[in-house]
Amino acid sequence: MKICQVVGIPVRIFTCLHIICFLITGFFIASCATYHRHAEAGYAVASWYGPEFQGKPTSSGEIFDMYVFTCAHREYPFGTELKVTNLSNNKNTRCIVNDRGPFVDGRDLDLSYAAAKAIDLVGPGTCKVKIEYLGRDTSYIKEVKYLSYNGPFTVQAGSFKEMSNAWRLKKALELEYDNVYLTEADINGAKFYHVRIGRFEARGQAYEFAKGLADEGYSVFIVTWDDASKHITEGDAK
Repeated sequence: MKICQVVGIPVRIFTCLHIICFLITGFFIASCATYHRHAEAGYAVASWYGPEFQGKPTSSGEIFDMYVFTCAHREYPFGTELKVTNLSNNKNTRCIVNDRGPFVDGRDLDLSYAAAKAIDLVGPGTCKVKIEYLGRDTSYIKEVKYLSYNGPFTVQAGSFKEMSNAWRLKKALELEYDNVYLTEADINGAKFYHVRIGRFEARGQAYEFAKGLADEGYSVFIVTWDDASKHITEGDAK
């Protein structure tokens, strides 16, 4: 039987090559989808933060430096690079999302002092901006680690010596997640405050949830769930 030719390549071989290319392309699109979910430009109200948070840990775990071009956003994964343009003067800057916030209604983006200064935002305090997604530094993606294999389970997203830092992370996580709580532990004579999320009967369920947090850029551990009587409330913190 004669086989038709397409530019010198048998149709059967051509079809196979086409299928392989389609599968490879689909794989790369799927693998990138998680980190390009905010690719479209948008408009927002920006504010800034600086001295009062200098030297304190951000939600990503990095130490906040007001002189570095970073920002806080409620949804973008940590490591996302944004181009931010002040609509009143058309000045723009680039910054990396490494924190959560703002926590004030009507505001969508908190710029570091350096980023705010670059677009003349420091004086006014707030302004309308255009946000453009530029990509993501995937080194911010973390791996899920285990501190316990005995259930029921919970996911730990942070551990701090200062309770104020733990409460700040709890508040940041509550922008997206429910059942965030704090516990206290003595480790080698030092007191630590753990920020934990949820209760999971099965280890697989805990892992799936933790994996989402790790992909977002949180350093997470799967640990044994704490009895509710050990949870720290706002009253305990005062």
